[in-house]
Order: sequence, then structure tokens, then C-alpha cells
Amino acid sequence: MKLVRENMNTIVICILEILIGTLLLIDPISFTSMIIIGVGIVLCILGILSILTYFRTAPEEAAKSQNLLKGLLALALGSFCTLNSYWFIHTFPLFTILYGAIMIVAGLGKVQWAVDALRLHKKWYLPAISALVTLICGILVLNNPFETVELLWRFTGITMILEAVFDIVALVMANKATPITEETPTEVLSIPEVSSDTQEDIK
Repeated sequence: MKLVRENMNTIVICILEILIGTLLLIDPISFTSMIIIGVGIVLCILGILSILTYFRTAPEEAAKSQNLLKGLLALALGSFCTLNSYWFIHTFPLFTILYGAIMIVAGLGKVQWAVDALRLHKKWYLPAISALVTLICGILVLNNPFETVELLWRFTGITMILEAVFDIVALVMANKATPITEETPTEVLSIPEVSSDTQEDIK
């Protein structure tokens, strides 16, 4: 339980990576399309709220805030995402490029983790393997040697699952504490009682 409390953020991220990776393996195109549509709906809601705020604000303040412009832009972008989600998937693979760059940065961070573990005489090989896998997968995602976008997304899903599993195992092994033996408490020396005969001899 202490391990979970101290590394809650990392564990939650790993669980999310496994969940998203599994969904990408099952149906990458539909899952990605759902994400884009969800983002579009959120942008539409924010745009409508911004427009309503503009008309509810005093004219002088509304002119300075430009909420009408912001709302119209958010509404236009949100509508485009909602109605043309597959356009993003096939002609604008920004998500994979961004994820590949994030993986490379994360891999370099794991190199630091492995070196720190080595210097601390801990089990460094698991973070090192995780760093190597993350860097290789990130480079492959950026180079995109796949024939279709669907294969690229499936590979991205596999890398997310592998990365999360390696991170969890490395985290558990790195935090596996060696049982500490408690030192035997120092015995309190009791002063022997002086018998009455001894007291008389002293006198």
C-alpha cells in the first residue's frame, strides 16, 4: 500500500496507457475518431458558452474580452472536428508524431532512472530495458514505416501497453525494500539489591 500511495500518479498513468493501448488494438480508427469527436463537442460547448458570455457582458468589457471571436473560432473548430474526424486520422497524423516525440523524451528520462538505480546499487536493468523499448518504439512511431494509418495506431497501442507494463514492473522492483532486521534493544542493567548482611559487614 505504501508503494501505491507514493507512486499514485505513475500507476494511474500506466493504467490509462494500458486501457488506451487496448482500445487502440481493438479498433484504432473508431477509437481515435471518438476522441476527435469528443474534443470537437467540448470545443463547441466552450464556444457557445463564450458567445453567451459576450452577449451577457457590458459592451465596453465585451469589446475588450473578444469572447465573441473566441467563441466563434472554438465553435467552428469544434464543428469541423465533430463532422470530419476521419480527415484528421488520414491526412493529419499529428497525434502519432506528438506521441512519438513524447515517447523519446520519456525514454531519455528512463535512461536517467536506470543510471540512478545503477549508482544506488539497485536493480537497474529493468528501467534500462524499459528505456530501450520506449526509445525504439518512439523512433519507429516518428519514422512511420507502416503502410496504413491503422497499422500505425495498432503499433502505438502495443507500445503503450508494453511501456506501461515495463514501468510498473520496474517501479515494483526498484521499490522492493530489503527487510531490515531490528537491532536487539540494549538491555537495562539492573543494580543488584544489597542484602542486609552485606550492609552490616560494610558497617
